[in-house]
Amino acid sequence: MTKHNKYPNLFSPLDLGFTSIKNRVLMGSMHTGLEEAENGFPRLAAYFAERARGGVGMMITGGISPNMEGGFGAKLSTPEEAEDHKLVTKAVHDVDPDIKICMQILHAGPLAGTPSCVAPSAIPSRISRIVPLGLDEAGVQKQIDDHVQCAKMAQLAGYDGVEIIGSAGYLLSTFLVEKTNQRKDKWGGSYENRMRFPLEIMRRCRAEVGDKFILIFRIAAMDMLQGGMSWDEVVLLGKEMEKAGATIISTHFTWHESTVPTIATMVPRAAFAGVTGRLRKEIKIPTITSNRINMPDVAEQVLVDGHADIVSMARPMLADAELVNKAFEGREDEINTCIACNQACLDHTFTGKSVSCLVNPRAAHETLLNYTTVAKAKRIAVVGAGPAGMAYATVAAERGHKVTLYDGASEIGGQFNLAKKVPGKEEFYETLRYYKRMLEIYRVDVRLNTMVSASDLHKAKYDHVAVATGITPRVPDIQGIDHASVVSYIDVIRGNCEVGQRVAVMGAGGIGFDVSELIMHSGVSAALDKDVFAKEWGIDFENHPRGGVTGVQPEINKADRQVYLLQRKSTPVGRGLGKTTGWTHRISLAQRGVKMINGLEYQKIDDKGLHVTNNGIPDIIEVDTVVVCAGQLSNRSLYDEVVALGADASLIGGAFEAAELDAKAAINQASYLAAEV
Repeated sequence: MTKHNKYPNLFSPLDLGFTSIKNRVLMGSMHTGLEEAENGFPRLAAYFAERARGGVGMMITGGISPNMEGGFGAKLSTPEEAEDHKLVTKAVHDVDPDIKICMQILHAGPLAGTPSCVAPSAIPSRISRIVPLGLDEAGVQKQIDDHVQCAKMAQLAGYDGVEIIGSAGYLLSTFLVEKTNQRKDKWGGSYENRMRFPLEIMRRCRAEVGDKFILIFRIAAMDMLQGGMSWDEVVLLGKEMEKAGATIISTHFTWHESTVPTIATMVPRAAFAGVTGRLRKEIKIPTITSNRINMPDVAEQVLVDGHADIVSMARPMLADAELVNKAFEGREDEINTCIACNQACLDHTFTGKSVSCLVNPRAAHETLLNYTTVAKAKRIAVVGAGPAGMAYATVAAERGHKVTLYDGASEIGGQFNLAKKVPGKEEFYETLRYYKRMLEIYRVDVRLNTMVSASDLHKAKYDHVAVATGITPRVPDIQGIDHASVVSYIDVIRGNCEVGQRVAVMGAGGIGFDVSELIMHSGVSAALDKDVFAKEWGIDFENHPRGGVTGVQPEINKADRQVYLLQRKSTPVGRGLGKTTGWTHRISLAQRGVKMINGLEYQKIDDKGLHVTNNGIPDIIEVDTVVVCAGQLSNRSLYDEVVALGADASLIGGAFEAAELDAKAAINQASYLAAEV
């Protein structure tokens, strides 16, 4: 295996003095839920070992609390708890002793979500209903002692270091910001006092673990808070952390209560790396940058530009455990790229579900879902080349089956071909590129522009038929639904119809939001242009006011039309969207002037517009275009026909369940079924 010369910086070692990191790729911290699961550590060990085999130079675990009040999940404070962690460190070091694995110490502070949660002052987070307990002097000392004990136990467990998180609205960061630290003693008041707490933790940890243990401090380099940390404060903290014994500074770019997206797919790639680059010039120890760095060429450019010494690619390692090896070998077109959807990772984390990945269901399920080679190959037909069909075909073929994939369209992708056209969702092009390459590698016989019947499949005598024929948009049964002003969301997204100046979007699910975003968009997509992104979300990268956002007004490019996003349910519009990204879509549409109305009943459509009742009161929404996004129906007739003819068949994806267009569920279901066929 020869080093691929396209990424000389990415694959250069980093000397830390007492040790070195074999390359510049870090798998950043992600909580999986396995940390708390019964018998979760053997699964966690398999998860990390697979990424170690994938070639990463260093990795950081999900957050582990130093004490009970610090979090709702896993804790490390005793030798007995360290025994579980030894499974993880041994699994990684057995793969390659040179790979560094560090444990993240995460004290959630006011975000712990328990009645015993603590903070410097009794001030609740904007996103928590619980008022934390303000720490007294003895309480402050206990938290410091517990961090030191946690670091000591991590060392005992075989970790190469720890990352102490001082960002995101967790405990350490709440000491740093004046609005959450209103203390009058030596731990509050001046900034020098406010940063005393995290610095004391770093000093005490260094004294406990010695000189040959990696200590990373995660700093909020731009916290995205009105009145947040100033640039001078960030720099001072970085310099003082270096003096206190930090080996590496890792940059973070938000608090959870910030109203600026930093990790969603609408964020440009490596948008925040330049902030790390500025800090890197101020300190002597190495820096880590992160956020929306999902391909090797992006990571290499970050290093070339001098923005960091190490590049964190966290969620990309969920999407493809082999990302680093593929980059090393020049197989970039085989990388299953993270699309930053957050649907199976962060959304699951913050709703208490086990983490996985929309484009890779094996993530964190390595002991449960494996694509073993079959003893005897079957001839399998897959009908429908949308997300479910592509996943089923590639997994079945990877296992050794002979697979034929049929689709009536001229290209693979199904609904992904609509999603990729929505501003902010351009990463779906990468997913389609990946599947196209997998179909080639595993020699799937792809037959596009081909409508296949049950009779055709019966005559071909396939051993198994997987029906992934997707959905048909549901047409509401209301008077005037055939009016000239009514159009389908499919035609709108494809650009096959005219859209007027006043538009009603019937249905406020994910599709309704996408359509509204598309028709209200003007100019370059923010996801493709850092400057546009900064203007739209009120970020000043150049002058770095407090938090990066204080006093900055968003500047929105929007189309000259009025859009009404309508919902029958009385719940808030958009509540069903993803927990970690739904708010970004709601804010984006609100900034573009979209009026979101709930609790409607549709009555009829005519030349005057859309007639509704709102809380029982008749009203007319005067529009010249009505876009129907009113759900969908399963296309399962082919499945019923092939079963009637005696075929061994499975029904997958939207054809199986069409309540919502759910690529996560479709790919997951298809992968598990194809792993068993």
